[in-house]
Amino acid sequence: MVVSFLLFVIVLIFLWPRMVITIRSGEGGVLYSRFFGGTVVDNVYPEGIYLIWPWDELVSYNLRLQALVRDFTVLTSVGLPVTLKMSIRFKPEQTMLGYLHQRVGPDYINSVVIPEVEAALRRAIGGYSPEAIYTTKKGMLQEFIGEALEPASQKFVIIDDVIIRSVTLPDPVQRAIEEKLVHEQEMQAYVYRLDREVQEAERKRREAEGIYDYQKKVAESLKEPGLLQWLGIQATEKIAQSSNSKVVVIGSGKEGMPIILGGQ
Repeated sequence: MVVSFLLFVIVLIFLWPRMVITIRSGEGGVLYSRFFGGTVVDNVYPEGIYLIWPWDELVSYNLRLQALVRDFTVLTSVGLPVTLKMSIRFKPEQTMLGYLHQRVGPDYINSVVIPEVEAALRRAIGGYSPEAIYTTKKGMLQEFIGEALEPASQKFVIIDDVIIRSVTLPDPVQRAIEEKLVHEQEMQAYVYRLDREVQEAERKRREAEGIYDYQKKVAESLKEPGLLQWLGIQATEKIAQSSNSKVVVIGSGKEGMPIILGGQ
């Protein structure tokens, strides 16, 4: 009996890790029943401790949102390679965890996530030239890649987001594109300066026309006798209002102007 008990204890200790399974926080478990139907696809085991037969297997999966940073090299529309450093956020679809285990397995990151992202990149980037990829806003490129990744949900994995961290082109191509962009900016600056000069010349021309019209009207108005007489009267009134004593002699004739002789 003692020997039997010791053998039982030894076997129990040996089989304990296979019989008592802990599903930790943020995980889900899938049961594989060796003698009763294989993978249980319609039941996902939540967090907790479970006792199973030693010949069965309870596999845990991380259900939290995970991040993977990876470089992908794909070809552009003209056949040149471009390397994108991307951050992929994903998680298994909890309700489909049994099917994921049955059809893909625990190595679903290398079997589904990476191949699906790479295939989506090839579909999205393959329609762009190197210059378009280098100059296109990352947000637009991410949007196209996100649309291409929609079929990945059929593989029991939710790809939450794909973030492009950097885009690297072959050095000669990148230098050529940068030089072209610099020349385009210089040309735009030249066109802007030229347009500004044309506008300034137009402004000066209109200003000169205004001055000419003003002087022309003044010259025409000075030919009127009444204006000269009115200006003379205004000047006489200002002198007459002075605090100094003065003598005012009214000019003779129809259009004679006053003569002011002043003294203390």
